[in-house]
Amino acid sequence: MTEPFEAATGDGPMAPPDAGREAAVRTAFEGLLHIRRVMDVSGPARWERLQPVRAIALALEAAGIEPSAVDADGKRYATGYRVSAAEGATGVRVEWLGPPGSGAEYAANESLRRCAAVLRPLGWVALEYRGPRRHHYLEVEPAG
Repeated sequence: MTEPFEAATGDGPMAPPDAGREAAVRTAFEGLLHIRRVMDVSGPARWERLQPVRAIALALEAAGIEPSAVDADGKRYATGYRVSAAEGATGVRVEWLGPPGSGAEYAANESLRRCAAVLRPLGWVALEYRGPRRHHYLEVEPAG
């Protein structure tokens, strides 16, 4: 039995790189864009607004940006984006994380700007913030 498709949020295991995964991501993203065309909206459609973590993770994965990953014990073992619901806000938080010693914090600025460059043309507002200990992240919400 085949598992349902889930975009990589950076909080699960790394999907093995294969043509099947790439095709599934491409098909899901094309479906998302088709919904926008059918609904005649230029920005995020209703599904995206109701499922922003999934929609944003799908857009980033479809753009070829690598997600982070954690093992069964919750230890981060891959560097990349992490998409999660923002605490105390209606938006989504995008972070650039990696295992200890990976240098992810040094790549965060440039990597998060790449993420924002993917999301903004799709109708998302992506604002850069710096939190405690100079931790950089994006807060993302639908435009308008």
